[in-house]
Amino acid sequence: MTLTTLAVLVPLLPFLGAVGGLLLGRAAPGFVRPLAVLPTATAFVLAVVVAVRQGSGPATDAATRLTPTGSVPVDLALHLDGFAVLIAVLVGLVATCVQLYSTAYLRHDPRYASYSALVSLFTAAMFLVVYTGDLMVLLVGWEIMGICSYFLVGHYWETEVARAASLKAFLVTKLGDVPFLIGVFALAADAGTFRINGILTAATHGGIAHPTVVGLLLLAGVAGKSAQFPLHTWLPDAMAGPTPVSALIHAATMVAAGIYLVARLLPVFEASTVTLAVLGLLAAVTMIGSALAALAQDDIKRVLAYSTIGQLGYMAAALAVGDRSAAVFHLVSHGAFKALLFLAAGVVIHAAGTNSLAAMSRMGDLGKRAPDAMWTMGIALAALAAVPPFSGFFSKESVLRAAEHAASGHAEGVPSAVGWLVLVAALLTAVLTAGYATRLFLLAFRGRGAAAPEAHGREPALMTVVLWVLAVPTLAFGAVALVPSLLDLPAWLDGNELAPTLVTSILGVGLAVVGILATYGAWQAAATRRTAPMGAVVSAAADEEPALTEAAALQTHEQVYGDVAAAQDPADPGRLLLGPLFEPASHGFRLDALYAKLFVRPVLAASGLVRFLDREVVETYIRGAGGVPRLLGALVRRTQTGNVQTYISVLLAGSVILAVLVAVGA
Repeated sequence: MTLTTLAVLVPLLPFLGAVGGLLLGRAAPGFVRPLAVLPTATAFVLAVVVAVRQGSGPATDAATRLTPTGSVPVDLALHLDGFAVLIAVLVGLVATCVQLYSTAYLRHDPRYASYSALVSLFTAAMFLVVYTGDLMVLLVGWEIMGICSYFLVGHYWETEVARAASLKAFLVTKLGDVPFLIGVFALAADAGTFRINGILTAATHGGIAHPTVVGLLLLAGVAGKSAQFPLHTWLPDAMAGPTPVSALIHAATMVAAGIYLVARLLPVFEASTVTLAVLGLLAAVTMIGSALAALAQDDIKRVLAYSTIGQLGYMAAALAVGDRSAAVFHLVSHGAFKALLFLAAGVVIHAAGTNSLAAMSRMGDLGKRAPDAMWTMGIALAALAAVPPFSGFFSKESVLRAAEHAASGHAEGVPSAVGWLVLVAALLTAVLTAGYATRLFLLAFRGRGAAAPEAHGREPALMTVVLWVLAVPTLAFGAVALVPSLLDLPAWLDGNELAPTLVTSILGVGLAVVGILATYGAWQAAATRRTAPMGAVVSAAADEEPALTEAAALQTHEQVYGDVAAAQDPADPGRLLLGPLFEPASHGFRLDALYAKLFVRPVLAASGLVRFLDREVVETYIRGAGGVPRLLGALVRRTQTGNVQTYISVLLAGSVILAVLVAVGA
C-alpha cells in the first residue's frame, strides 16, 4: 500500500467510526465501544507506519483539484514531512488512550455513544489539519474541532455551568476565527494559492504584499484556538466537560492546532518583525499570567488548564524567536505528559469522591488510595516542572536555548529584544511552574482535606493501564528523541540543534529547584499554622455525598466550590507565596469581569437599544402606516348606509357644487 493511501486512511478511519457510532448508538449499543476504540487505534497504528516510512526524508506531496473557484483554486492536498507525521503520531496516541480510558470512566453514561462519536470526529479533524497541504481544507478541520468542542464541553448539558462553558468556548474561539478567516483569504490573495507550499514559496521570495496585516489577522485565530492572551479565558471554564475530553483538547487537538499553524506558516510570520514582536509579547504575558493563576487555583483541573495555557505560551515563544523545531519538540513532549496529567486527575477525582468536582483542598492523603495515580501524576508533574531526566526537561530546555540564541542576536530576522523578553519570561515561568506543580502534588496526595472513604478509591484497571502507557513517553521521549540512532528529532524537523546547553540547563534546573523548595517550605510553614482540617462546609459536604459522579458534581459545583474557596485554608502554600496577588490570581485576574464591562455589557446595552427602537419606533410607524388606511376605510364604510335616497341626495349635492365651481371659474 502506498504512503499516500495509508495517510488518507488515517483521518478517514476515525471519521467512519464517528459516523457509525452516531448511526448505531441506539440501534446496536453493543457496537458503540468497538466503533469508538478500534478505528482510532487502527488510525494510530497507521500513523506510526506513515511516520516510519516518511521519516526524515524529503516531503511527500499529493493533490487533486477539489473544486474550481473562478479565482484561487481549492485542492485536496496531502503534505507529509517529519513535522506532520510526528504530530499525527501524538494525536493518534492520545486519542486512542482517551477512547480506552473513556470506556471505563463513562461506562454508566447514557450519552456515551454520542460522546465517543464526537471524540472520533474530533480526532479525524485534527488528523486532517496535520496532514493537509491546503489552507482551506485545514480550515475545515479547524472548524470541525470547534463545533466538536462545543458539544463535548457541554456534554453534561443539564447543568448550567456546562452549558455556559460550552457557549463561552464556542464564542471566544469564534471571536478569533473571524479575523483568522479574513487573514487566510488575504494570504491566499497575495500568494495566489491556498496550497501551503505555494504560500511558503511566496513568503520566502517576498511575495506577501501585506505580511504584518496578514500575520496579525492569523494570530487572532491562533490566540483563540490555542488559548493565548487575551482570548485564553475559555479554557479554564472548559473543564466542565468530562475529564477525558480535557485531556484530548489540551494534549493533542484543538489548542495544539493554533501552534501547529504558526509552525507550518512560520516564514509568513517571519516576514514581519512586528508580528514576531506581538507574538513574543503575547507569549510572555500568557506564560507569566497563567502560571500565577495556576498557583492560586483550588480545582485540580483548573490548575492543569492554566498550566496548558502557559506551556502553549512556551511554544509560541519558541516560534516568536524563529525556532519551529523547539516549538514542535515541546508540543509533542507536552502532549504526552499533559494527557497523563488530566487522565490521572480523573482517577484522583474518582478516588476522592469529592462533590466539588476537583477541589484539592478536600482531597486529603490520596497517595495510599490511588497509588498508580500518585506515581504517574508525579512523573508527569516532574516533566511539567522540567526536572531531568523527564521529557519536559529536554523540550523546555530547547525553548530556552532558542530564546538565548535570539537574545544574543544570532537569530536571523528576530530582534534581540524579543529574544530577551521571551527568555526572561520563560525563566520566571519556570520557577512558577515548578511551584504550582509541587503544590498540586502536595495538596492532592499529601493534604489534610476531608476526602471520601476508602471504598470510593478503587481505580478501574483499564484507566490505570492507560496512565502507565502514557508514562512511558513522559519518561523516555525527551532523551530518546535526541539520540540519532533511535529518532534523531532534529533531522525530522528543521535540523536545528535541540540538545540542552550548559547555561540554560543550569538556569532552568536551578530555577525549578528554587520553585520546588520554596513551595515545599511554604507547605511546611502552612502545616505548622493549620490548627484543624478544612472547615465545616467542606467536611459536611463530603460526608453528605462522598461519591458523586462527575455529572452530578457539576450540578452543585458552583455553590459548593464557592463555599470551599471561601473556606479555603488561609495557610495554603499558594497563598503564602503569592501574598496579595493570591485573590486576583485565583479569579484569573478578573479578566472575565473586565471583558464583561468592556464588551459584554456594551453589546447587551446596544442590543437593548435596538430592541427598544424596533418595538417603540419602527413598530409605531408600521402601526401608523396601517392605521391611516384603516381610518379611511372606517370613514368610507360609514357612508355605505344602503339607503338609495341618501346616495341620490349626495350625488345631487355634489353635482350642484361642481356646477357652482365651474360657473365661478368661467
